Amino acid sequence: MDEAHILIVDDDERIRGLLQKFLLRNGFLVSVARDGAHARRLLDGLEFDLIVLDVMMPGEDGVSLCRDLRGRLKTPILLLTAKGETTDRIAGLEAGADDYLAKPFEPKELLLRINAILRRVPAAEPAPVTPKVLLLGPCRYDIERGEMWCGEELVRLTATENHLMRIFSARPGEALSRNMLVEELGRAGGQAQERAVDVQITRLRRKLEADPKQPRYLQTVRGAGYMLAPD
Repeated sequence: MDEAHILIVDDDERIRGLLQKFLLRNGFLVSVARDGAHARRLLDGLEFDLIVLDVMMPGEDGVSLCRDLRGRLKTPILLLTAKGETTDRIAGLEAGADDYLAKPFEPKELLLRINAILRRVPAAEPAPVTPKVLLLGPCRYDIERGEMWCGEELVRLTATENHLMRIFSARPGEALSRNMLVEELGRAGGQAQERAVDVQITRLRRKLEADPKQPRYLQTVRGAGYMLAPD
């Protein structure tokens, strides 16, 4: 893996610095965090290929942080600890760590463990190519142009209807809540409330559904919101 980005989380400034220099020399991109809160801030804004996490930290320990991160992220985690006992290894692995290395360790061994973990991680599948035109029965929506056509006829969409179609088109087959639609419309410069979203959906259905009361393409997902289901 070329230039894998590694996050080192360790409260010991000296160890953070040594590991950062060593991994940089071995071709990795490296970021460092001094504790769990610092690590979370970095993880909110950056994507990492692997997290090297010290277990013995003041405040939130590495095992607790590992357990929390594993609930939200698939990023591999390698735990570092001064304890080599089996019980501690098991606690770390049960928390979702991918591997465990006891201090003191040879930097070369850390490098071997990191490379072994990265080799095990399946290569990311290429992002699906978003279609430029969505087919909705006899109608089609051109995402780039923001135009809806039914047969050879251009369907007139209001600015809000068009915003809604763009929002749905970015996530076909996914149920979007009314609240999320309100937020997205707000970002696009429009203003809407949940009730207003329902009205806009009804109008859109009249324009693209053969039977607006039994919608095939702009569906209501009970308890979840609305979903665009193109052909």
